[in-house]
Amino acid sequence: MGTEHGTPQDSRRDRGVFRTKTVEQSIEDTEEPEHALKKTLSVLDLTVFGVGVVIGTGIFVLTGKIAKEQAGPAVALAFVVAGVVCALAALCYAEFASTVPVAGSAYTFSYASLGEFPAWIIGWDLVLELALGCAVVAVGWSGYIRSLLDTAGTQLPDALSGTHDGKFGFDLLACVLVLVLTGILVLGVKLSSRVTAAIVAIKVTVVLLVVVAGAFFLTGSNYEPFIPPSRPNEGSSGLEATLSQLIFGFTPSNFGVMGIFAAAAVVFFAFIGFDIVATAAEETRNPQRDVPRGILGSLAICTILYVAVSIVVTGMQKYTELSTDAPLADAFKELGHPFYAGIISFGAAVGLTSVCMILLLGQSRVFFAMSRDGLLPQFFSRVHPKFGTPYRSTVLLGGIVAVVAGFTSIDELAELVNIGTLFAFVVVAIGVVILRRSRPDLPRAFRTPLVPLVPLLSVLASLWLMLNLPAETWLRFAVWMVVGFAVYFVYGRSHSRLGMRTRANRKG
Repeated sequence: MGTEHGTPQDSRRDRGVFRTKTVEQSIEDTEEPEHALKKTLSVLDLTVFGVGVVIGTGIFVLTGKIAKEQAGPAVALAFVVAGVVCALAALCYAEFASTVPVAGSAYTFSYASLGEFPAWIIGWDLVLELALGCAVVAVGWSGYIRSLLDTAGTQLPDALSGTHDGKFGFDLLACVLVLVLTGILVLGVKLSSRVTAAIVAIKVTVVLLVVVAGAFFLTGSNYEPFIPPSRPNEGSSGLEATLSQLIFGFTPSNFGVMGIFAAAAVVFFAFIGFDIVATAAEETRNPQRDVPRGILGSLAICTILYVAVSIVVTGMQKYTELSTDAPLADAFKELGHPFYAGIISFGAAVGLTSVCMILLLGQSRVFFAMSRDGLLPQFFSRVHPKFGTPYRSTVLLGGIVAVVAGFTSIDELAELVNIGTLFAFVVVAIGVVILRRSRPDLPRAFRTPLVPLVPLLSVLASLWLMLNLPAETWLRFAVWMVVGFAVYFVYGRSHSRLGMRTRANRKG
């Protein structure tokens, strides 16, 4: 195996905060007994993880909401556009994951191409993205379960139902969910994949049942016009306005062709998570072959399901009449079929469980990789002697997320998950181009086509979606990044294993 100082090219990059960690050294570190994760996952496991985290409540809610407010029946095209943006990023992720089959996803990829400080920033970004995503999903799951309990005639006390309408409370269900899933993740990634597979089988069955059942209630006139006429949208002002609106004075519009693209920026949230497949590369038996297949396969399946549900919901009921809270369930109720509405609520509640678990899995692996590199305390990079999981980082992060989900009303922070993911997409796409030039000798089981065109398109598409996010989201993101800068320069830079090796080599 090579080391950081193995080639003249590497030594040129071993400078300060932009020193790079070679792919060979990254792989070598995974073989250290106290840091070695068990390789138990197959391509089916990875595809299930991808589908499990992407298909959530959004498929039952977002489809109808965006159809009514922004795109009409053309919401199906908005999902296609968002899917294409994700596919561009997925092609870049697939090359990196097959070349650097190490836990950490975009963090590890950045360390090999852009350098230590950019890697730290993306790792810090991913920790926030996945933590908030998991907490938001846990709170949403809690809401579905309370609704089902209400239907059954049982209610939790307000004090244990979370913070709502300005009233402070503890969300017991959300907290317990996160703690239980944390325990399952500690017991082993294979067990986690089996639990996820069972959950995914249930929710995909529910989605297919809804699509097939809804197909019998389609009305052709509901699709007319397929692309409704454009309607100016005054938008928001101040920090609630999108960054593109503040910078360019661009006034967004609903419906029409531009409405489809505006809707794509919103429905992109529904695709978040497929990149988590890359965080499990180190625990995959044949990562060079299976990780690209898992990433691209899960994204293709999810896009097809989203488009199918979009077509059904806008065909069952005129888009102008759809409800915004539970459009698909309410459409079945309107047609006199409350049974299917109940199935949808059940599928959403079950589905959110797997979303929460896989977000926790991805977060713990990124944290583990950063800890193994010394950028965070190495105490958290020890794996369990029996289960082969990074149990210390899993327990720490699971506890923090459980507290956040239990005590905090975090709906307004959900868009931070969006901007964090898009930022990771940009970094990975740039990293593919850089590593192609700096290390053309590396074996690549999967190669992103048309480099540098595809990575460039991925960067531009991601930046465009980022510009469509509120300025307030950018501000919060900047604050988190500033905190990250401080943590790196106070702790990470001086404790970096790569930095220590570099300094030792210079002294030697």
